[in-house]
Amino acid sequence: MSQGLLIGLLLALVIILVVAVVALVSRRRGPAEGELSALRQEMQAALSAQAQSLGSQLNQAMSNVTQQVTQQLGQVSESLQKGLASSGMLASQAQQAVAAELKNSQELLGSVGKQLGEIQQAGRDLNQATQTLQTVLSGAKTRGTLGEVALESLLADALPRSAYETQYRFSTGAVVDAIIRTGEKVIPIDSKFPLESYRRMVESGEDARKEFFQAVRKHAESISEKYILQDEGTLDVALMFVPSEGVFYELLMTSDAKLGRLDDYCRARGILPVSPNTLHAYLSAILMGLKGMQVAENAKHLLASLAGLQSQLDSFAKVYDTLGSHLRHAQQSYDDADRKLDRTRGSLEQMAQGALPEAPAKALEATTHD
Repeated sequence: MSQGLLIGLLLALVIILVVAVVALVSRRRGPAEGELSALRQEMQAALSAQAQSLGSQLNQAMSNVTQQVTQQLGQVSESLQKGLASSGMLASQAQQAVAAELKNSQELLGSVGKQLGEIQQAGRDLNQATQTLQTVLSGAKTRGTLGEVALESLLADALPRSAYETQYRFSTGAVVDAIIRTGEKVIPIDSKFPLESYRRMVESGEDARKEFFQAVRKHAESISEKYILQDEGTLDVALMFVPSEGVFYELLMTSDAKLGRLDDYCRARGILPVSPNTLHAYLSAILMGLKGMQVAENAKHLLASLAGLQSQLDSFAKVYDTLGSHLRHAQQSYDDADRKLDRTRGSLEQMAQGALPEAPAKALEATTHD
């Protein structure tokens, strides 16, 4: 609000105060009412004029204020419209970004749902395969066949074909799953491990461990009795193939209060329990031994060949000495013949000159004397 407007308001307040004072005085003083009436009229006229002036100034001030407010409102409206337009663009971009994220999230959720479905299907397939495998392994003959296949695969990977043989038959009629040839001796390997006792131990807990001990003990004794036959060229040990590392671990951890550790019991009877990993280590050591034996055999053949070569050299030396003797005799005969040829040539030359050679003349004189 302007300074003139403030001044007008102050003057109006002063006039109102004066009128009030005059009215108060007129109540207290009866005389001079005419003068007071005239003064009141003048004050009313001045107040009316001042009110008109003040109204005009108020109208002008209100017009200015209205114009300023209208201008500011226009600017605010323009700014607001720009802000709304910018906000609308931002909101549109935000909506687009949110829509894109929602779409990506939906696609991701769909992919996760698909993967979960595949995992569930794989779990069902694995469960079915496990049940099938358990059904397959429930028969002793099938377990033996699987053990034989695994054993033959390990032998084929680690040894040359000539170093092992599967389904080897002894003269007693017993057939062992495989043997390893170590020169003139063989090492039998059995793969029919009693897995059903291990399965019962897993299902029943530690209460069935004694049964597992007894089953493996009887199996080791059977291997020792049927396959360790030194009269037929076997070593005094045999390998008991355990087709699982977990089963082999349980075998190592099993013991009996009277008979001691199961592993020690088997070894005391010449039976070496082996898992796929430990069998591979045994086979690697055996392969190195076979290579050493092959080197020794090759060295033996080489020594025999060298002995034959020495004999041939001795024979050649004798022939060479004989040839030297013959050559020396031939050289001596050649020298004698050469000397006789020279004498004969000389005699012929003398005869050609009309004189008897010395040797014939001596022969003639010897004949005459006789």
